[in-house]
Amino acid sequence: MGKGSASADDLVPLRPVSELADHLAGVTGVVVDEALLRRALTHRSYAYEMGGLPHNERLEFLGDSVLGLVVTTTLYEANPDDSEGQLAKLRAAVVNMRALADVGRTLGLGDHVFLGRGEESTGGRDKDSILADTVEAVIGAVYSSAGIEASGLLVHHLIDPLLARSATLGAGLDWKTSLQEICSKHGLGSPEYLVSEDGPEHAKFFEAEVVIGGRALGRGSGRTKKNAEQEAAAHAWGAIRESHEATLPTADHPVSPA
Repeated sequence: MGKGSASADDLVPLRPVSELADHLAGVTGVVVDEALLRRALTHRSYAYEMGGLPHNERLEFLGDSVLGLVVTTTLYEANPDDSEGQLAKLRAAVVNMRALADVGRTLGLGDHVFLGRGEESTGGRDKDSILADTVEAVIGAVYSSAGIEASGLLVHHLIDPLLARSATLGAGLDWKTSLQEICSKHGLGSPEYLVSEDGPEHAKFFEAEVVIGGRALGRGSGRTKKNAEQEAAAHAWGAIRESHEATLPTADHPVSPA
């Protein structure tokens, strides 16, 4: 085993792979190869500690493309009058780390994923980045195992509710502009974005918080400052919209976007 290796008894998922396989079979109507699904659930931290097992990053790469194709095709066909820019904004509203992480939570992927000790100890089972990547890897596993029809059914099962919701959110889904407009409408003042960054130069990770009237109303994260700010703005926009001019939520009581 490699450096920092662990026994299989030390690091196990809280729920069996077969349980997720059964759920996917119910959604897609086909049997998904469990060995492939296990790989989709294997984070590189676990693979390293177990001496170099195959992990899920190649399946994640594949699933990202399948997800993009299915979502893009759906939006293209459902919105014949929308411009390329509007379609891109609609897609970005659902194909992003925060949205995919929430999808992963609805699937309970955090209870299935194989994690190394370090990620386990730092709450990796509920990290947006790990959950979002695992969702894409699972889609990739279904595609590799059963083809585009089955993986398309899975994507629709997971993403269609988000697509329906995205159609009702924001002015053109430019969240920073939408937030500025709703703040102006209700006399709330201008949003202020507080951004922090972490990681090496080639792989930076940004976290943003948007403050309005002295209150933190939204948080976001992403691989770019722009993405982090957009996600924070989306959450703040949803909080303000939900309040309907009532007392705004405080930082101690965050609200998800509508």
